[in-house]
Amino acid sequence: MKLNQLWNWNGAVGRREYLLWGMLLFALKWNLDRFVFDALPSGRRINLTDYFRTGFPAGEWLTLETVRESGWTMLLPALPFLWAGVVLTVQRLRSACLPLWLAVFFVVPVLKWLLFLAAAVVPRREALEPAPHEGIRPPSWLERVCPRTRLGSAMASVVLSCGLLWAATLLGTQGFEQYGWGLFLGLPFVAGFLAAMSYGVHEVRTWRESLLVALLAVLVASVGFVALAIEGVICIAMAAPLAVPLALVGAMLGHAVQPARQRHSSGQMLRAGVLAVPLMLGGERLVDAPSPLLEVKSSLDVAAPPDRVWTHVVRFGELPPPTEWLFRLGIAYPQRAEMFGEGPGALRHCVFSTGPFVEPVEVWDAPRLLRFGVTKNPPPMQEWTPYHDVHPPHLDGFLASERGQFQLIPLPDGGTRLEGTTWYRHNMWPVSYWQTWSDYIIHCIHLRVLQHIKTRAEAPLAKP
Repeated sequence: MKLNQLWNWNGAVGRREYLLWGMLLFALKWNLDRFVFDALPSGRRINLTDYFRTGFPAGEWLTLETVRESGWTMLLPALPFLWAGVVLTVQRLRSACLPLWLAVFFVVPVLKWLLFLAAAVVPRREALEPAPHEGIRPPSWLERVCPRTRLGSAMASVVLSCGLLWAATLLGTQGFEQYGWGLFLGLPFVAGFLAAMSYGVHEVRTWRESLLVALLAVLVASVGFVALAIEGVICIAMAAPLAVPLALVGAMLGHAVQPARQRHSSGQMLRAGVLAVPLMLGGERLVDAPSPLLEVKSSLDVAAPPDRVWTHVVRFGELPPPTEWLFRLGIAYPQRAEMFGEGPGALRHCVFSTGPFVEPVEVWDAPRLLRFGVTKNPPPMQEWTPYHDVHPPHLDGFLASERGQFQLIPLPDGGTRLEGTTWYRHNMWPVSYWQTWSDYIIHCIHLRVLQHIKTRAEAPLAKP
């Protein structure tokens, strides 16, 4: 081990050196992070399992407020380790004659662990080619399973990839009860990698063929999720923009290390990819990172005074059937609101198409503010499925409202600005991706309620 290996982009390191450098740098980084976190105002303490939680330590400080206060305190100590990790990974890839662009995954959450594991087991390239006197190498189990024809090899690759997707999804959702980075990022990547790699077991395929096989595997797996009653159509459609690109990136790596190119390292790469799946899923289960509290606020101007608007805020009758495409696809939508009692302690039921929200009133400041907690959440959607009912775990508590309020602000023209706010959590990662969906859905729910209140408040009063 030489120090110049930490900054020499043109060097090469073997498996042993790469693994030893990784362990040493990890130990140094952990102790440095312990010192830095102890010095922060929050006094946050860390342990080893934190590093298997996606986004750590960036997730601890990568917010606008935290960056203003102490973001540089976290960023600057991390840069030398990031540099050294990328440099060493480039050298290891060069030693194994793998594409150097794979080093970009060293900075990608979850995928960096897969890359490190793969780079630590692949031997040097010069040791890959058998000597002439070694004779004919016996076929590997993958070569025995996959037919030699293009169609047969593609079908076998799809079956292997789909089997991994179905089994790992059941393990992650039913076993570990996790909907995290490993499931939505790591698993599609590994599935695309396995499909493209096994497709090229007998002969080198083209880039286009490898990518098409990976896409076919994702498509067949999606149909299988519905057919096997693992998931519904809506959730699969929501996850597709995240999973498909990662499967294609995995296919690019699988294409680069096809067994037809590198006979002796292919088995190790395959094992590294398969073993990375339970490691990613299990690591998230051990850490069980808390989900952030999110806020969605929507508003409408109503041509009616606050006193009149308030009566329709507290309770409102049956809403007309929805016309929005989102609700017609199965997303839960509000139907009516019922109030039992008045003042703080009263109980409000906001009845949705999938059941009622139970909302004890916390603040009753008529006609300005109605704030309530949420003690019961109905399922957020009704899945599309050929079966009578499919109830995956994410429908129970993975998207939960914690508090809500209506605020009425008087306007100079005598009207009212009506604001609806919801505070909620969802336990699906990456948060930023799923928040895009959940924020939009909650905003549409707000607008449906606010528009109904506006229509009722602006309607002419009935003549006595």
